[in-house]
Amino acid sequence: MPVYNKLVRDLIPQIIEAGGNTCSIRVLKQGEHIEEIKAKMQEEALEFLEAASPKEAIEELADILELVHTAIQMYDVSYEQLEQIRTEKQRQRGGFSKGIYLIEVGAEAELI
Repeated sequence: MPVYNKLVRDLIPQIIEAGGNTCSIRVLKQGEHIEEIKAKMQEEALEFLEAASPKEAIEELADILELVHTAIQMYDVSYEQLEQIRTEKQRQRGGFSKGIYLIEVGAEAELI
């Protein structure tokens, strides 16, 4: 039996059992859960990086967004509050839509 030791979507155990297989699971405590969300976010970001098609990339972005929704629930923050923070950061520092790639900054400046 393969060992995964990773956070999976809530219905995965039922899907595995519906396929005629067995699995063992445990429910994570809150501190463990947020750490596993962070690890899963890295995994999904890497899969987004490696996506070979726009469809695959969008699938990975959907997984990342699901993890964001779960994380903000755990931090007791609404999506609207998160969006307000995002909007304020965008107003103060801009977004990422222009594709600006910083090469170098003189020693006297600290922007980042």
